[in-house]
Formats: sequence, structure tokens, C-alpha cells
Amino acid sequence: MEYIKKIFRFIVPYKGYAILNIIFNILYALFGTLGMLSILPMLDVLFKIKEPLRVKPKWTTIGEAKDFMLNSFNFYLTKEADTDQMNALYLIVGVIVSLFLLKNLFRYLAMYSVTFLRNGVLKDMRNELYDKTLYLPVQYFSEKRKGDTIARISSDVNEIQNSLLSVLELVVREPMTILFAIIAMLSISVKLTFFVFIFIPVSGFIISKIGKRLKKHSAKVQKEQGVFLSVLDETLHGLRIIKGYTAEVFFGNRFKASTERYYNYTNTLSNRQNLASPISEFLGITVIAVLLIYGGRMVLIEQTLGASDFIAYIALAYQILTPAKAISKASYGVKRGNAAADRVLEILELESPLKDADKAQDKTTFDSAIHINNISFKYEDHFVLKDFSLSIPKGKSVALVGQSGSGKSTVANLLTRFYDVNKGSISIDEVNIKDFTKKSLRDLTGLVTQDSILFNDTIKANLCIAKEDATDNEVVEALKVANAWEFVEKLPNGIYTNVGDGGGKLSGGQKQRLSIARAVLKNAPIMILDEATSALDTESERLVQDALEKLMKNSTSVVIAHRLSTIQNSDLIVVMKEGKIVEQGTHNELIAKNGNYKLLVDMQALA
Repeated sequence: MEYIKKIFRFIVPYKGYAILNIIFNILYALFGTLGMLSILPMLDVLFKIKEPLRVKPKWTTIGEAKDFMLNSFNFYLTKEADTDQMNALYLIVGVIVSLFLLKNLFRYLAMYSVTFLRNGVLKDMRNELYDKTLYLPVQYFSEKRKGDTIARISSDVNEIQNSLLSVLELVVREPMTILFAIIAMLSISVKLTFFVFIFIPVSGFIISKIGKRLKKHSAKVQKEQGVFLSVLDETLHGLRIIKGYTAEVFFGNRFKASTERYYNYTNTLSNRQNLASPISEFLGITVIAVLLIYGGRMVLIEQTLGASDFIAYIALAYQILTPAKAISKASYGVKRGNAAADRVLEILELESPLKDADKAQDKTTFDSAIHINNISFKYEDHFVLKDFSLSIPKGKSVALVGQSGSGKSTVANLLTRFYDVNKGSISIDEVNIKDFTKKSLRDLTGLVTQDSILFNDTIKANLCIAKEDATDNEVVEALKVANAWEFVEKLPNGIYTNVGDGGGKLSGGQKQRLSIARAVLKNAPIMILDEATSALDTESERLVQDALEKLMKNSTSVVIAHRLSTIQNSDLIVVMKEGKIVEQGTHNELIAKNGNYKLLVDMQALA
């Protein structure tokens, strides 16, 4: 039940529905018990177990409330029976039907109100999880399986929703049904009710023993679901590679191994959960059997209990079985929900290490320079940047070159605060970027990466990520600057053409030019181009390079490149090796030095 306290804030906006649910459940339990008690006068009067009552009873004390109600009903029933016995039967049947109609009406109203509560909590929790997914740093998701995150937002939240309903039943409807039934049973016979008081704790103890390890098994099921969703995600993402390397069997075996584990875990979990209902029913029938023996003795031999009272008592006792079974099932649901809540709350309660400072300011302009001051950075234990320093004046283009693993892309990640430096600082206009809000910092930067990230939407929607209120004309102008309009205008729906999943309907060069058009539309003063042409053919590279040069004209640019031919006109070329700067200068200056840069140029010329 601990997790209920933690997710209670999601329930608060829907507390009105919760209150209605509680009220309707109490009325449901009350009319259910009254429906059972209404059998008594029918048995008493119609079958003449009790003498007809022709004197109107009078109210005396609260302790005699039950006798007063039964005698009053007996009195009115006797009046009808004296006139016409069928009228009396119609009256009894009408009362019973009315009581059960009210019982089921309030049950429906209780379920109706709780539906808004359940689905509202589900919606709000998923929204907050998605917001947290967007809020957490890139580093968090590079260490996690995507499928696991998807499972937490989908199936785990569903499990919490289902267990929430179980808890409401656990604490309101079923206990109230049992409470009203026991009160009615006590009014009939205290001795017989003693057995019911034994049944409830014994049943609860046995069921709790069975469900002791349910949370552990539930956690295994939910974790394994995240594993096979991750395999599925990787399969869909890398389908071309899988088919190209005929690795279908390998990935098929990975998926089947995961679903086999899921199969075993769910079997164990379900079998343990399925024990609740039959065990609680068997315990209930055992108690009914004891009641029949002991109560039958009180009726037949001792004659201390009326036959009609005994029949009504057995009906009430049997009525307890259904809520008792529901409580046992609900207790299992709580344990499963607890395991799911642990996984959901792990994300919700996670604090981002890249939080904005308490007095972080909004940075709206870029005026002078970017200064990277003696920074060091490591992803895990190995430093990929060591005492790295660089100044980038406004309006200049700086290219970072070097072998793979030299730390070029890491510089880009640090400039945009996807990660924070371990040592040193990065400042813009002499102010540490940690003193800016992340949003305002990233509003100052445009980003074009080697992997052209496009979403399954129209061309315009993909570009409007950079500027939500962009007009069609602004989108077209950005496409023209990026040399993309020449193919977009030929598409059947122009800028309203869907690009497919990940831009799958377009070529690599077309996707890259759309990425550049997105950066053009943003019109940010600082541009970060991370190997934007490395995966293109010669013709596409020429078009993309021309688009990049247009993009960089009015901005400060940090260009990360493998193809050195694309950065020869940069104002400064920085050659990196093992996280350090080994050379820097213009293209001609570095060629004249005949050092690392000249070696890289010669190697590419020979390739």
C-alpha cells in the first residue's frame, strides 16, 4: 500500500469521483444486505412460520430496531394477506426486486464514477512519464533499453490502474458488504457469527502466505516485457541489416528466448494468483458446512433459533463469500501494482543531473564568443576530453577534425548541455552556460547530425519542430536555402507529403537536406554540424555542402567532419587526438606544418 501514498497526488484532481464511488459502494452494500433480509418476512408470513401480526408495532429502543422493522413489514403484509394472499406475494416480490434493483443501480454508479478516476490517473501518469522522458538527459537513455521505458509507460501504468480499482474495492465496497452482512447476522445469532469471525482472519492468513512472493514474480514479468519490447524495437530499427546479414535466425532466437522467460514467469505468477479464488471459496464453504451443522442443531434440537432466521442467516453468510474472494483477488492486484509502481516511480522520482540553476537566466542573444575553458569529461571511467580549451569568436567557423574517438562529437554534446563537464567550464559571452536555462541555451543553437532524424509526419511538420508557427512560405524558403525544394516541389503533396517512419520514403541526401532546412528555419546564431556529410554520395554531398555553406553564412559554426575537403574554408581547423588539441590553424597553415592534419589529408587523398 506504500505506493498508493506516492501516487495519491494523481488521484487528488479526481477526488470528486472517488467520493462518489465510496458513497455508491456503501449504498450498494447496504441494499444488498437489505435484499437478503427481505426474505425473512416472506418465509415467516407466507409459510406461517410466525403468527400474522394484526397490531401495528411501536418503536421502543435502538436495540430493537431489527424487530421493529420486521414486525412492521409483517403487519402490512398481514393486512394484504387477509385481503388477498397473492397481493401479499406481489408485495414481497416487489420489495425484493426493488431492493436488488437499487443494489445493482448503485453498483453501476460506483463503477461509472470510478471509470473517470481510473482513466484520469492513467492519462495524467502517462503524461508525466512522457514529460519526464523528455526532461531526463540523453545519458540516461543511452544506458537503458528503450523497450523497458516503453513497457513502463504502457503496461506498468496499466497495472497500476487496475490495482487502483482493486484497492478501492478492497477498502470500500467489499468490506462494507461484509460489515453490513455481519451486523445483520449478529442481529440474528451471535453464536453462529462466531464462526464467521474465525473464517475471515484464517482465510486472510492463508491467502497472504500464498501471495507472499507475488511482487517478486510480478517484477520479473514486467522487466522481461521490457526486454522483448527492446528486441522488437531494435529489430524494426535495424531490419535492413538483419536481412542483409541473414541474421533472422539469430534475432528470432533472441526474441524467443525472452518470450520463453516471459512465458515461464507469467505461468508462475498466474498460477499463484489463481489460487486465491478457489481457496477462499473452499474456506467459505467449509464455514457454511459448520454453520449448517451447528445451526441445524440450534433449530431442530435446541429450538433456540427459528427456521426462517436460520435460512436468512445462511444466505447472509454465503453472501460474504463473494466479497471475501474479491478481497483476496484485490490483495494480489495490490502486490502486482506495487511491483509496477516501483518501476514507474523509479522514473518519476529520478532527478536529472542537468537541472537548471536556481537563478538560471534566459539567454536570448549571442554577442561575442564561446569560450571552452580547460574542460575534462568522461562518460564512465575513461576521459575522452582532457584539459581542452578553445575560443570561438562570433561569426567564425571552427572545424574539429581527427580520428574516431578523439572527442569531436563530445564537444558538440557539451556545448548543447546534453552532458555537463566534469572539470572546467564552457561560457557564452563570458557567462557559464550552467547559469542559463537549458531551453534558452538550446534556442541559441541549431543542430545537424550525421543521422538525419525525421519523424513519421509531413515535411512541414518535421521542419516546424524548429519553429512551430512557421508559414508555408517560410518553410519553402528554408527548403530552397537547403537545396531541398528541387525534390520537395515534385512530391505529390509538396510540403504536406509524409516522409514515412524515420524518413524511410526519402534518400539519405534528401533526408539530410531536410535536416539542414530545419536548422535554416530555426535561424539560430550558433550552428553545430556533426559530420553532416559523412554518409552521403558525391552528388548528394555537393548539394548538402552547398546548403551548409549557405547555412553558415550568418552564424557561428562548429563543424565536426571526417571529410576534410568540406572544411578547408573554415576560419579555424582544430586537430584532435585522444581528447586533446594537437594542432590548430587554417587549412594552408596546417598543410605547411606537415603534421597530423597533413597526414589526414594525404590519407583521404589516397583513399
